[in-house]
Order: sequence, then C-alpha cells, then structure tokens
Amino acid sequence: MASNSSPEKITIRQPDDWHVHLRDGFVLDTVVPMTARVFRRAIVMPNLSPPITSVDNAISYRQRILASLPSGLSFTPLMTVYLQDNLSREVLLRGFSEGVFTAAKLYPVNATTNSAQGVSDIRKIDSLLETMENIGMPLLIHGEVIDSSVDIFDREAVFIDRHLQPLLNRYPNLRVVLEHITTEHAVQFVESNLSTIAATITPHHLHINRNAMFDGGFRSDFYCLPVAKRERHRLALRRAATSGKPCFFLGTDSAPHLRAFKESSCGCAGIFNSPYALESYAEVFDQEGALDRLEAFASEFGPEFYGLPLNSRFLTLVRTPQIVPSKFKLDKGLDSCDYLVPFHAGESLRWSLDLNLASNLSI
Repeated sequence: MASNSSPEKITIRQPDDWHVHLRDGFVLDTVVPMTARVFRRAIVMPNLSPPITSVDNAISYRQRILASLPSGLSFTPLMTVYLQDNLSREVLLRGFSEGVFTAAKLYPVNATTNSAQGVSDIRKIDSLLETMENIGMPLLIHGEVIDSSVDIFDREAVFIDRHLQPLLNRYPNLRVVLEHITTEHAVQFVESNLSTIAATITPHHLHINRNAMFDGGFRSDFYCLPVAKRERHRLALRRAATSGKPCFFLGTDSAPHLRAFKESSCGCAGIFNSPYALESYAEVFDQEGALDRLEAFASEFGPEFYGLPLNSRFLTLVRTPQIVPSKFKLDKGLDSCDYLVPFHAGESLRWSLDLNLASNLSI
C-alpha cells in the first residue's frame, strides 16, 4: 500500500469506479474523458434506452465508449447486462464466458432512471440467479422496493428485509454488490454477510443528507435514487467507507442529466459527480482522519471482490484548494440547456489531483 509522503499530499494506486453511468451519444463523448482521466476501469451501467440486454449490444456500446476516449488515456469499460424477467440464461453464459459481461444488473421495474424494462418479481429470474451463482458472475442490485405503500425513505431497508435476505438464503454462494447504499441498516446488513456481499458507496451520500434537497426550495441537483436519508445514515456511511473493511468500496453512481431534464416539473434522479469524485472522497476521508485508508477503499477492495489485478499506476492528491466549476458545456450540445451541473458546483474542495505527479511504475 502506498503511504502519505506528507500531510500535504497523498499518493495512491490508481482507483477504479465500480458503478458509473456514461450514457450514450453526445453526452457519452463529454463524460467518458472525465471518468477515464482518473479511473483505470469502471463498471458501466446498462440502463440505456433501449437497455443492454444482449452480448452484441454490449460489444457495440463498449466500442462507442472506447471511441470517445482522448488519445493517451488508458481506460477499460467493464460491461454489464440488464436483467429482465424473460432474459435468456444463454445470454449470461455467452457474455460471461467471452469476457464481455463482468456482472449483471438488477433494476426493479420503475425503481430509477430507465428501469421500466427491469425485473418485476425477483422469483421470475431464479434461473438466471442460479446460473450466475454457478458460473461466479456477480449480481449488482439497485436495492429498493417499488411498492407505493412504502415510504420512499424506507424503500432500501424494506428491500433488504423483504427481498435481499431471502435471495441470499436461496443462493448462498452468489456474489452480490448492493449498490449505492444509503442507510445504517444496509451498512449493518453488509457487515453481517461478509462472505458473499459487498456494497458501493457514493461521494454524494457521504456529503449530504436529505435536507440538502430542500434547502431554500427543491434542489434537483441533490435529488438521486436512492434518495439521501437522515443525518444518522450519512454518518453511518462515513464510518463504513472509512472503516477499512473490504466489503465497502468506491462506486460513484455518477449519473449525468442535461439541465432541461434536471430542472423540470418531473426532474430526473441522478447526481453527476465524476469530474471531482476522487477529490470529494478525499475530503471525507480527511475529515474523518482516515486518509491512510483511502487507497484501500478506492483502489484495492473493488478489484479484490471482482478478482481483478490491482492497477500499477499511481496518482497524487495535494492539499491545494480548488473551486468546482458551476457547469460543464457538452462538447456537441445543441442548445443553451445542453450542459451538466457537477456535484459540489461552485464549492471549494481542499484537495486537488496532480496528474503531473502520476507514476507509471509498478511495484
């Protein structure tokens, strides 16, 4: 593990993002370089429109991602398949055996963006889950119930008790990532099932609680799914992320939306954090007195869960304040609303990434 050379800078192994939305089209061309600038690999979400439900579609999408990379950047998109009630197990078998699919994503129907074609009942995909358990293919879960009688702030906890625990009982050897956890209940559940389950934690859920959405009016830039919860849950997530426990690792859930879709009568859920995600995490670990644990959370625990080698390149963060831009204009946008507002827009972050100090040496 790399060590801090001084309190004013920290050098860590290059991280990976184990949960990111890259979108498609001209949005893809803008956001891919922002992820690839920092992260060597990324688990790419399949909830496009239409979703990625075949091996050939995943290959085509991967090619579009790679085509959007600036020259000189080394980046590997790790593709996922969008689970559906009627998805053929042969799609999983072929995609996983050929190295196209790294994992499969379970979206409950209508739980979040572009999930209308997701899974209506987990029992309907039992044959897919059995196949995944047998071949060692990880299951990535958006863990919320879609029952309208359940309060939106309780949907993660209810999903865990109603669906996730029974799923693990049926498939005890299935490797599961409960993504973008938001509650103390999720933290405790993952900690108690260490042999088979892990969780990703976003930077925004470490920084904000649900009050942020209503500060001076409805703040759509802080609206995401799962929604941010009470302060005690935010503090539980900070303890988990900085705990040094390998069941918790980095996953930004960076989810860009054009301004017209965020500022509307039905604003889209998602927080675009990839441009300054690593600096955002560093801020939290610094505040918690745990900078020495940032590297493991960002760069080691994820690869270990997925059975992938650690990256050989290193990056350096320096304690130099920077102001996050208020917006990013899309490279090929068509009108004045074609821009993205990043997490921390207009705020000062105390850490900056110094790519000039990056090292390509392996240990």
